[in-house]
Amino acid sequence: MKFLKTLSLALCLLIMACKTDKKSETESESDVEKEIMEVEMDSEDEAKEVESQVAIHPISHGTLALEYKDVVFYVDPVGGAEAFEGQKPPTLILVTDIHGDHLNVETLQAVKTANSKIIAPQAVVDQLPDDLKAQASILSNFESKNYTIGDAKLTIEAIPMYNLREEALKFHPKNRGNGYVLTLGEERVYISGDTEDIPEMRNLKDIDIAFVCMNLPYTMTVESAADAVLDFKPKKVYPYHYRGTEGLSDVDSFKSMVNEADNSIEVALVDWYDNSDEL
Repeated sequence: MKFLKTLSLALCLLIMACKTDKKSETESESDVEKEIMEVEMDSEDEAKEVESQVAIHPISHGTLALEYKDVVFYVDPVGGAEAFEGQKPPTLILVTDIHGDHLNVETLQAVKTANSKIIAPQAVVDQLPDDLKAQASILSNFESKNYTIGDAKLTIEAIPMYNLREEALKFHPKNRGNGYVLTLGEERVYISGDTEDIPEMRNLKDIDIAFVCMNLPYTMTVESAADAVLDFKPKKVYPYHYRGTEGLSDVDSFKSMVNEADNSIEVALVDWYDNSDEL
């Protein structure tokens, strides 16, 4: 009888041990599966982060087109209708300043549609003929406007643009022109206009795509532009508007300066003086 009790106890302990091992093995497999799922989810999140809904069409110098859903932006359209051949007609036209490489009335009249809206500072609107004024909306520094166009919700904010160097103050005085920050869904796009490395640029936050000028004597050096970019840290930056009186600025040096200090910032080099295709 004692032997049978001992044998029964041993069998119970063996069964319990097997169950424990099986449970431990199941938990281990579950943990592995959980880790795999977490890695896959992280990978999907990373893919979502790099996928942009904004299509970029460089035109020339300081002129570009952007597309977000069914909304088409023309920025500083110059060069006549032929410069925009193959582009969709503009929903919103952004003008930064009064100079001829940003404001060209003939081009505006050639590319606008009856439904296009022009967004510009007061100094620009003052120079528009009556037919264009009727389609214009004034936006001053630090003001913003929200738009719902189809299923696209967006915000346009006017950012100051001006010179800092004493010898350049005559080119772009404070409070005349606009840079712009566009909030397009989850993405924020900065367009500098003609400016130097002003505090308002350096203090920008959460910029996904930036277009930053660099040409002398009108705006700033590549060194100043790189230093400002390293301050506000956009995810991706395009040097643009980089032709000055001495030719083209050294955008390769700009890229090197930025990436030697912070290689997490993507510097995209585009030939703005060769009618580049969509990016």
